[in-house]
Amino acid sequence: MENNFRERQQKNFNQMRRARDISMGLFILLIGILMFAAEKVGLALTVDPLIRYLFGGLCLLYGGFRLYRGIKRDY
Repeated sequence: MENNFRERQQKNFNQMRRARDISMGLFILLIGILMFAAEKVGLALTVDPLIRYLFGGLCLLYGGFRLYRGIKRDY
């Protein structure tokens, strides 16, 4: 009985973790894309373009990693 409860609890935890990784990965990827397309979208940022592109690149890398980890389910 106790073992079955632990297995269900672990399964639910992994499902929630997967959903969090996928949603956060997509959100961070969206922020990265927005940093690269800020001028085309009409978003007026007062940040130096070099800093904006570096931040956007880091967001794309980290968002891709979170999305990959959520899809792969390697916990």
